[in-house]
Amino acid sequence: MRLTGLHLLMSYQCTFECDHCFVWGSPQQSGTLTMGQVRDILRQARETGTVNSIYFEGGEPFLYYPVVLRGVIEAREMGFSVGIVSNAYWAEDQESALEWLRPFVGLLDDLTVSSDLFHYNEKISRQAQNATAAASELGIPCGTITIAKPDEDAQDVLGQIPEGDSGVMYRGRAAEKLVDKVSHHPWNTFTTCPHEDLREPGRVHVDAYGNLHICQGIVIGNLFREPLKAIAARYNPDGHEIVGPLLVGGPAQLRRTYGLDHQPAYADACHLCYNMRLALRERFPHILAPNQMYGIA
Repeated sequence: MRLTGLHLLMSYQCTFECDHCFVWGSPQQSGTLTMGQVRDILRQARETGTVNSIYFEGGEPFLYYPVVLRGVIEAREMGFSVGIVSNAYWAEDQESALEWLRPFVGLLDDLTVSSDLFHYNEKISRQAQNATAAASELGIPCGTITIAKPDEDAQDVLGQIPEGDSGVMYRGRAAEKLVDKVSHHPWNTFTTCPHEDLREPGRVHVDAYGNLHICQGIVIGNLFREPLKAIAARYNPDGHEIVGPLLVGGPAQLRRTYGLDHQPAYADACHLCYNMRLALRERFPHILAPNQMYGIA
């Protein structure tokens, strides 16, 4: 496996508790990377010789501002391109946003602001507008990511998504909170993973416990126990207990492989996959981890 990007889940803690969140972010969550751990992860990323970009996200990474800032500085010094994903809770006005962002001038290649009706009471919030305006003034590349809210009257999941928005992936909290708002489809129609390249993912996520996620909640190793370079070298997608069946026939094959009980229909492939993984957690506790990814604080 040749990795080019590493996304650091700085914390599972967040200022919001959004219904669509597939890492179950909330103010009550725990698990946060320390500066020493961030530095170790960056060193391991450099040693791969292939990783060229680092993202800091969460949860909400700006809750741990000093560590993120120092992490961005050191990542940049190592030659990585660097990005941050934030909900911009800190941008109450443009002057405040300028002060929060000024230390990142010349360091960030991307600031992505999450703003939608899950986070705020308007699609592009005042905070998002302040953050993007401040980033523009400071010369920091900035964009927004918006997740469309499901419509109880929608007949098709894809048909309801406005142009420029992304659709909900029905895993994590969304698998409990939002699936009743959309149409369902027969379980055996979900024969591929539509969102992740499980064979050559390019970018992966590492959380506060060192878990390396090829998809959030599917772990292929732990950076605090084994070097990233070694994990990438030994990764065998076809032999992986969860990834293997998904490559053969998607979430439907995961159900068949382990003979799991199932409902007749699901909102999307993520919904079926997430439910099958919930059923398999006791059997594969080190792969389907950590508890936070499955709604257990």
